[in-house]
Formats: sequence, structure tokens, C-alpha cells
Amino acid sequence: MLNIKILGPGCFNCYAVEEAVVLSLEQLAQNHPDLEVTLEHVQDPLEICKYPILFTPGLVINEKLVCAGRIPSVDEVLKWLTISFQEAA
Repeated sequence: MLNIKILGPGCFNCYAVEEAVVLSLEQLAQNHPDLEVTLEHVQDPLEICKYPILFTPGLVINEKLVCAGRIPSVDEVLKWLTISFQEAA
């Protein structure tokens, strides 16, 4: 199970991170059809402050902040998702 959170106010950059996540999940699901995922947008500043983040958008996978302050590439997100999926297995 992968629990994914996108941290930010809901701006263009937040949705760009979501797009990278969705494209990466599509690739990961091809090899792992049993993949279970939750994807959540966290816009509450008090919730965002619970993570070590200075700039949004942020990407959290299984409660680990993997990226903040920029839009990661699809390849980067796929790598992080693959590692997190293997660790959760």
C-alpha cells in the first residue's frame, strides 16, 4: 500500500506534481497489478507544518517527505514509488 500526499495550497505546481505522480503510478501498476494507492491533497497549513518542508509543493510517500519546493520528474517519482513499494512489501 502506498500512501501519497501532495502538500501545498492547490496551485499549478501542486497539480503538476499530481500529474507526475499519476503518470508514475500508471507505469508502476503495469508491473504490479496488485498495487493499492491512496492519493491525498493536503492544503491545511497546520497539517503541512507537520513535515520538514520550507517550500511547497511537497510530496510525501508513506509519511516520508521525498521532495519539496520543486516539481519532480516522472522518473524521479517512479524511483521513489518503486522504493517505497518494495519497502512496504
